[in-house]
Amino acid sequence: MPDRYILLGHGSGGKLTHELIEELFRPILLPPDISVLHDSTPFVIHGHRLAITTDSFVVDPIFFPGGDIGVLAVNGTVNDLSVSGAKPLVMGVSFILEEGFSMEDLKRILTSMREASDTAGVRIVTGDTKVVNKGKCDKIFITTTGVGVIEYGGTISPDAVKPGDLILINGPIGTHGTAVMLSREDMEYETPILSDTAPLNRLVSVILDTSGEIHCMRDLTRGGLAGALKEIATSSGYGIRIYEDAIPVQEEVKGVCEILGLDPLHVANEGKLVVFVSKEDGEDILRVMRSHPLGAKASVIGEVVESPSGMVTMRTVVGGERIVDMLAGEQLPRIC
Repeated sequence: MPDRYILLGHGSGGKLTHELIEELFRPILLPPDISVLHDSTPFVIHGHRLAITTDSFVVDPIFFPGGDIGVLAVNGTVNDLSVSGAKPLVMGVSFILEEGFSMEDLKRILTSMREASDTAGVRIVTGDTKVVNKGKCDKIFITTTGVGVIEYGGTISPDAVKPGDLILINGPIGTHGTAVMLSREDMEYETPILSDTAPLNRLVSVILDTSGEIHCMRDLTRGGLAGALKEIATSSGYGIRIYEDAIPVQEEVKGVCEILGLDPLHVANEGKLVVFVSKEDGEDILRVMRSHPLGAKASVIGEVVESPSGMVTMRTVVGGERIVDMLAGEQLPRIC
C-alpha cells in the first residue's frame, strides 16, 4: 500500500483532518481517558476544575475587514474555552515571524491583541517568538494556549446531548469566511462584509446562568456550521435535524456564496456558536441570547433526534431533506 501524504488545503473541519486526528494524533499523543474531543479539555488540580485549549492561526491575508490575525487569535482561544463551559483566565502566545516582516504591521497586530484581551477580560501572561528565514513562513503565524476555570455544575460535551434537545445559534453564519475570501482575492462587493470575530465569553456566561440543562456548545470556526454539527452527531450517536429556513444568513453573504459556488453551511465563523439545550429551557435561553449584543439575531435552527444515528439532515425550504456532511477538505483554506 503506498504512503499517504498530507495535502495543502485539508485543514481542520474536513473529513481528512478528522481521520488524521482519529488515526494518528489521538492514539499516539492523547491519554486513553480523553474519550471525547471538544474545543478545550477539562482537568482537575487541587480540587479546582480547569480547562485548557491550544490553537494556531495562519489566516491569509493577515488583515481583513473587521479584524486581523491578532484579534482572531485572542477571540478564537477565548471562544474555545467558553463553549466548553470555562471562564477564560490567561493565555500564552507564540509567534513565528518571517525574516523581513514589517515592524509596523507587527505593532498593529500586537496592539489589536492587547485590545481584544482587554475586551474579553483575559490576561496574556507568557509567550515566545521565533524568526525564520525569508520564504519559510508566510509573514506571521500565531499559536495560543488558554486556560480557564470551570464553574458550571453541568457537563458540557458532545456526548451529553439528548434526543429532544433544541439547537440554537446566536446569529447569521458565514460572514468571517466570506470577508476573508473577498479580501484575499481583492474582490469588491457593493455592500461591505465584515468578519464576525468576537469574544463569546460574556454571552456564554449569561446562557450558563440561565439554565442547568446546557448539554453542549460549539463555536463554528473551520468547517462551519455543518462541520460542527456533524462532529457532535458522530460523538453523541444521535441524529441532528436542522431547518434551512431557520438558519440565518445575511443576503450579502448568500449573494457572494452563490456567485462563487460556496455553501454558507461550510463557511467559517469566528463569533458564532450553537447551543444544545433541553426543550424545556429553550425559550428562556433564546430570550437571554437575544438580550445580548452578540445574540440579538439568535434563533432555533433544529433539534436532536434518535435517528439516523450520527447523521445531520436538513429540511429544505422546498420541503425536501438532504444530508449535511463534512467536506473532504476546506472550501476556503487558511481562513483562521
